[in-house]
Amino acid sequence: MLQAISQFFQSTLAQPEQRDNQTLTLELASAALLFEIARADHDTSDAELEALRRMLLKRYQLSESDVDELMTLARDEVEDAVDHYQFVSLIKEHYGYDQRCELVALMWQLAWADGSVDALEEHRIRRLADLLHVSHSDFIRTKLITEERVNQDG
Repeated sequence: MLQAISQFFQSTLAQPEQRDNQTLTLELASAALLFEIARADHDTSDAELEALRRMLLKRYQLSESDVDELMTLARDEVEDAVDHYQFVSLIKEHYGYDQRCELVALMWQLAWADGSVDALEEHRIRRLADLLHVSHSDFIRTKLITEERVNQDG
C-alpha cells in the first residue's frame, strides 16, 4: 500500500501538468505541508488533526471521505519524505504570493489548534515560509493575526 501511495505522489507531483485535475495535486501538497506542522512537535494531538480536517473541508470543499483519504496520503507521504522540495516546488509554481501567505496563516492556525505554539512548530513554519518565498514580515504578520484571533476566541 505504501508503495502505491508513493507512486501516486511521485506521478502526480512530478508531472502535475499531465493530470486532469491539477487542484487535487495542489491539495495533496498543501495538506502534506500542513500535516508537517501538526507533527512538528512530535505530538500530533487530536485537536490538531481535527483542525486540519476542518481546514481541508472548508478550504477545498471536499467530501469527508475525500478529506480522510487526503489526510492519510499526506501523513504517509510526509513520514516517508526526505525533504519538502516536491511539495514546496509545486506550490510555488502554482500558487501566487497571496495564496502562499494564506497557506502560512493556515500553518499558524494549525499550530495553535492545541492551545499553544511549540518552538518546534514555529521553527517548522518559519522554514516552510522561507522555502515558499514568503517574506519574514508576512511570516510575522500571519503569526500575529492568528495569535490575536486565538486570544480573542480563547
